[in-house]
Amino acid sequence: MGIEEYGGGQGPGTDVLVVTTNDVPGYRVQEVIGEVFGLTVRSRHLGSQIGAGLKSMVGGELKGLTKTLVQTRNQAMERLIEQARARGANGVLAFRFDVTDAADVGTEVCAYGTAVVLVRE
Repeated sequence: MGIEEYGGGQGPGTDVLVVTTNDVPGYRVQEVIGEVFGLTVRSRHLGSQIGAGLKSMVGGELKGLTKTLVQTRNQAMERLIEQARARGANGVLAFRFDVTDAADVGTEVCAYGTAVVLVRE
């Protein structure tokens, strides 16, 4: 069951609908496959650490760190979608992100949710 069956998606070529809700209006959960996740750990770049330290003294957005975090979240979500697809899902419900420090050397980002098979009602 591909994206065309429920008419939505996260972007071009994506056949797995990812939502933060527990259901999708107009569709029913035919099968719950189980928890899926995408995990990535990014080390901190020394240059961005120094720049962030200086910026934190005067205030304002840490644009370099923001960009890195967005890229990291996207990679974690891509891995979650790959895992869901590999297990035969066409949807992920109750999608969330968890972000933690990883041993003071980087940031761990985990995207997780419940893989399901959705069908139109």
